[in-house]
Amino acid sequence: MSASNGAAPSSLAGRRALVTGAASGIGLAIARRLAADDATVVLSDRAGEALEAAALELAAEAVAADLTIREDVAHLLEAAGPVEILVNNAGLQHVDAVPDFPEVEWDRLLAVMLTAPFLLARGTLRHMYEAEWGRIVNVASVHGLVASPFKAAYVSAKHGLVGLTKTIALEAAAVCPDVTAHAICPSYVRTPLVEAQIESQASAHGITASAVVQDVLLERNAVKRLIEPEQVAELVGYVCGPAAWTTTGAVFSMDAGWLAH
Repeated sequence: MSASNGAAPSSLAGRRALVTGAASGIGLAIARRLAADDATVVLSDRAGEALEAAALELAAEAVAADLTIREDVAHLLEAAGPVEILVNNAGLQHVDAVPDFPEVEWDRLLAVMLTAPFLLARGTLRHMYEAEWGRIVNVASVHGLVASPFKAAYVSAKHGLVGLTKTIALEAAAVCPDVTAHAICPSYVRTPLVEAQIESQASAHGITASAVVQDVLLERNAVKRLIEPEQVAELVGYVCGPAAWTTTGAVFSMDAGWLAH
């Protein structure tokens, strides 16, 4: 039913959300989208001016945390308090062939993109069950579904995150049908991380930034466009809405046709 002024009522009023990697890029776009639906949003990222600016913009709580440190993850759970929406978005990259891949980088990527989402989900699910409503959204990647060379840790973490999502969905469905878990798997998104990759590749190969986008990053895409963070955020807004229970455990491929080949 529409509100008296003709606008749809806010779908997340009264809900509390935690978004990791929220200082910029996809995470900030998701935080904005959830706040627009009247969720109370807790932003988390590494300490710095970007996190402070995001919190100021959204009049939101901010909790600085290094997700490679388990004590920081525990502090984040305590500081965020009970949440009904958890968005595991924080991510990073390291590129190397497997024989040369540093163990410290393997550990760091797996800690941020697989272990921390597990710990945060474990720490928030009980409250979701008690509230009889909850949403866990894991921002994975098209690399959670396919592999590329030189990205062993990233690909492994994202594949694991997709599997974790499905496991949570099955467990949650047996406890409360309104607690759901979804994975979102975009191809390249216009984020600071990707912009830096574009500049690096352009310099290394002596080509223009647009050529890097078209011929390197988007080589496998059917549609030769970078995805915008706000477009990922729109899908997060949907899966946090009331109709999304129908697709729990879903893996949403936002791949611009990458997997259609």
